[in-house]
Amino acid sequence: MMYKVQVRFLFHSDIKIKIPEIYDDSIFDKLFGILENVDEKYNSYSENSYIDKINKNSGHFVKVNDETIEILSKIIHLSKIIGGEYDITIMPLIRLWGFYKQNPILPSLDKIKKVKRLVDYKKIIIDKKKKRIKIEKNQEIITGSFIKAYAIEKIVEEMKKIGIKDAIVNAGGSSIIAIDEWGIIAENPEEEKEILRNSDGMPVRITKYGYNGKNEDNDLFEIKIKNKSFSTSNQKNTYLLINNEKYGHIISPKTGFPSQNKQVGIITKSAFFGDIISTGMYNQTPEKFYEIMGKLSEEMEISGFLINKAGKIFYFNMEEYFCGK
Repeated sequence: MMYKVQVRFLFHSDIKIKIPEIYDDSIFDKLFGILENVDEKYNSYSENSYIDKINKNSGHFVKVNDETIEILSKIIHLSKIIGGEYDITIMPLIRLWGFYKQNPILPSLDKIKKVKRLVDYKKIIIDKKKKRIKIEKNQEIITGSFIKAYAIEKIVEEMKKIGIKDAIVNAGGSSIIAIDEWGIIAENPEEEKEILRNSDGMPVRITKYGYNGKNEDNDLFEIKIKNKSFSTSNQKNTYLLINNEKYGHIISPKTGFPSQNKQVGIITKSAFFGDIISTGMYNQTPEKFYEIMGKLSEEMEISGFLINKAGKIFYFNMEEYFCGK
């Protein structure tokens, strides 16, 4: 089958939609229009979005719509399962670390401890009856960890209504949804380092040794997903350099420090859930990764992997997705 592709920049990412060429180009405008609507209404970075209004009126109730309540309710539910290592009120810590400054400096332990008190999703009050939401004074919600996945999930719903049965949507490489079956490459988060593989060719560790071959030969692996999503979190391109040390953008709500893990990949039916989970799993030890993935598997079909600080790779129910298996 022949396909047509359009790419537009939204949510600080290139959003690529690939559909069969039999469909008119006007469909792209409709689909990207859905993304723009989500951006306008629910992105914390968008002026006068529901989330922006909640943030600017911290300490007071803000009138919202049903969808805002639904989004935040689902996030809070997943946050409880993940055990507090995913928290959408993390923004004060992100600001403290200097991700919006030209010359960031290492924050003191006292400042981290003080700001950490503001980070607590349990303090979000949702009044479903009166359709209003309140966060504590000086709390701030950030939507960056889930908003683009939520948005592309909505356009995939629209594509299915139109009758599109074969397509793929890629949001910056970190959030991908496949309609029907597509191959996905899981990239090496440290492409300059060589990967150690077992006798079956499966990666078991990212080594400390330099890699001198072709980059495409040093990817982790290829997987095939069918009517599912692949979400991945790493800090390959988003980090601070302070005193010649790299500090990634995924910060633990519990410690107040950036996580030292290398990558997480999650396969689910919901990209929205997948992006939330991949971020929350990024702050976990391998033991907690397995424990929480087990709990999540009681509620949804889920698979994934974690690469820890040492480069060791831990898999959870991934076997069926590997190409050639």
